[in-house]
Amino acid sequence: MTPPFLVIVGPTAVGKTAISLHLARDFNGEIISADSRQFYRGLDIGTAKATPAERAAVPHHLLDICEPDETLTLAEFQSLAYAAAAEITARRHLPIMVGGTGLYVRAVVEGYGIPRVPPDAALRERLWVEAETQGAEALHTRLAAVDPEAAASIDPRNVRRVVRALEVYQRSGVPISVLQRKRPPPYRFLQVGLTRDRANLYARIDARIRAMLAAGLVEEVRGLLEANVDPESEAMSGLGYRETVASLNGEIPSREELAREIGRNTRSFVRRQYNWFRLTDPSIHWFNLDEVGYDQVRAAVAAWLRLEGAEGARGSSGADG
Repeated sequence: MTPPFLVIVGPTAVGKTAISLHLARDFNGEIISADSRQFYRGLDIGTAKATPAERAAVPHHLLDICEPDETLTLAEFQSLAYAAAAEITARRHLPIMVGGTGLYVRAVVEGYGIPRVPPDAALRERLWVEAETQGAEALHTRLAAVDPEAAASIDPRNVRRVVRALEVYQRSGVPISVLQRKRPPPYRFLQVGLTRDRANLYARIDARIRAMLAAGLVEEVRGLLEANVDPESEAMSGLGYRETVASLNGEIPSREELAREIGRNTRSFVRRQYNWFRLTDPSIHWFNLDEVGYDQVRAAVAAWLRLEGAEGARGSSGADG
């Protein structure tokens, strides 16, 4: 029987954490974070990371797995998420992936093929020189000779992507178009989307920002900088962190203006999240939490799990017969 894998998606501050904790308790689940900033140790307040009490009540995975000056690639995240799901499934528990980072969620659910070919600085430099001396079209023609599928999907003017495709082929001997083909993982997914009316969501965002500042966000960021975390690092580019760095540098004059700046940028981020998680996407079962409560979400998950069990039983019966 194909094991179930529950996914909870939606914009920041919508209430994913609370719903996922309830579902994990009710359905013997363990949570896999798909938030691209919760991977980093020391970034707790600004990422709304699960509290120690919440993590004690429900097992969490992929939190605090790298230092702020490290980079976790999409390929590495995908591998870690699949490994965590396999361990959870082996315990006969329910994997519950929770996050608002659309690319990371899709990489797992859709089985993105991600070339695991590390960068080769010397080779990249040679290819860039070739593009500059012979022209981008010549480099693209070279790609078409070894990977016509990739060449057809890459604009010749996008030299960065052409260089990466050639780099992958020369380092691995396999066309990037082959490596990038999706391979759906061995799970049956239910994607639950959580949303709210926009005005209420924005009010929740403003309340969360005030709570983060009261909980010590500025002090958290100051401590990271004093620990020599690079303010230009990927970790510090997250919402709340880059604005607080600017505040500490004197670029944002007051705590009130800091809150407004984080709020503006968060609302812009929410709009991008809705581009990833479209309300019209038929693969996502949406619940407006201003209109329904946890009981309706729970009922949908329970019905899906009952269907899983019924289909598994039919499959076993057929195999035995």
